[in-house]
Amino acid sequence: MDWTEKYRPSSLSELRGNNKARDKLQEWAETWDEHRKAVVLHGSPGVGKTSAAHALANDMNWPTIELNASDSRTKDVIERVAGEAAKSGTLTAGGGGRRIVILDEADNIHGNADRGGSRAVTSLVKEASQPMVLIANEFYDMSNGLRNACEDIEFRDVSKRSIVPVLRDLCRKEDIEFETEALERIAEMNSGDLRGAVKDLQALADGKDRIVADDVVTGERDTTQGVFDYLDTVIKKAGPEEALKASYDVDETPDDLINWIEDNMPKDYEGEELAVAYDFLANADKWLGRVRATQNYSYWRYAGDNMTAGVAAARRGEKGGWTRYGPPSYWSKLGRSRGTRNKRDYVARKIAAHHGVSMATARREIMPHLAVMTHHCKNRDLTVAMTARYDLDAEHVSFVTGSGKDTNKVQSIVEDAEERKAELAVEHSGGAFEGATAGETSVEGDEDEDEASEEQAQVTLGDSEAAEEDDDEPSPEERADEATDDDQQSGLGDFV
Repeated sequence: MDWTEKYRPSSLSELRGNNKARDKLQEWAETWDEHRKAVVLHGSPGVGKTSAAHALANDMNWPTIELNASDSRTKDVIERVAGEAAKSGTLTAGGGGRRIVILDEADNIHGNADRGGSRAVTSLVKEASQPMVLIANEFYDMSNGLRNACEDIEFRDVSKRSIVPVLRDLCRKEDIEFETEALERIAEMNSGDLRGAVKDLQALADGKDRIVADDVVTGERDTTQGVFDYLDTVIKKAGPEEALKASYDVDETPDDLINWIEDNMPKDYEGEELAVAYDFLANADKWLGRVRATQNYSYWRYAGDNMTAGVAAARRGEKGGWTRYGPPSYWSKLGRSRGTRNKRDYVARKIAAHHGVSMATARREIMPHLAVMTHHCKNRDLTVAMTARYDLDAEHVSFVTGSGKDTNKVQSIVEDAEERKAELAVEHSGGAFEGATAGETSVEGDEDEDEASEEQAQVTLGDSEAAEEDDDEPSPEERADEATDDDQQSGLGDFV
């Protein structure tokens, strides 16, 4: 049995980490009659949001009605299932007649794609006569109307010092001896994902009565959506469409993801379904070969279709139970790629803060666009403007542009960006620097050309913001695709 279910907290008092969020959630429930608002629990996967909602229901003795990712998310279903529960009268048992409606993956309901689902949820939380808990990984991926209609509670990543005691307790309950260093390595490897740490511990302890530090192969675990959770979804549970959508949230490139699927698929598939699934993986590998040969990363979509939707479609019958999935043979390579991922996340964080979007949006929509436009620093003025806009240093400019190590060209771009930032500071100072010498307020060169370049960069880098205001403008993905056609050497493989 899956340990994350077997040992799920039955009370908020048993929840590890996020004490402030836990207390706010309890206060929300106890005062619900006064404010009667829904609440959004948001934060990274695996930090305890869903567990907290169910633990709260137990504490308050409220029966639960749950609508999750496996359910249809159309307006009709939401209004029929969740709507009737949220608007109806009392139940005969529990909690003074209250019931709690839990809506998981609230950030994955998007207007037309869910045929009115987003509007239905927004309307529902405003009219509900029962407590509602919405769960989301990315708070700002929800619509403004839905966010404004709810209270919000952020669940932060669980610290290593909170994860280790949980793992220690599980080992004792399962009668498994352990080295403390082994548990510390698991906690460190999962970077705040308590659920991921528990799953890794169970996989490591399978068939053993003792685990030691050398048993733990360190590497960075995905914190957008656990790749182990994804394997369970695509191999056992999801239909083709759902499997494809789930792959968008796995922070692995198609080159890596195909190896995860290939190594673990035979643990659940056999006979005809395994042969069909391998055919789809072979097709995916052909498309990946085209990407490597042409550097045209738009072919990734066809590889993704085959390795996710195709593998899910090959399944014959239901797959139950728990499977011990493991990393592909190059796990150590993933560990060595930590520096690359840190650079990617640093740049995404800068972009997200500047534009007011989520890091996921920055990674998937804005960064590929920038990478194509600034590839190998060929458009120097634009690269300087990007560096200044997001306050990047040399290693991050090299990463975005695909220039490799910190070359002299990259260093000169960073220096020019510093001068550009100084110029902008003077321009926006409201005359505070009037009377300063030319050497203090300007840089050498053709000022007209600099101003024209800055205006061009402002327009180009502002596209992602303008698209939100003008529905007729192409999306960042569409612009990235167009740019890729012009310059196939896009370098998107570093961070998409």
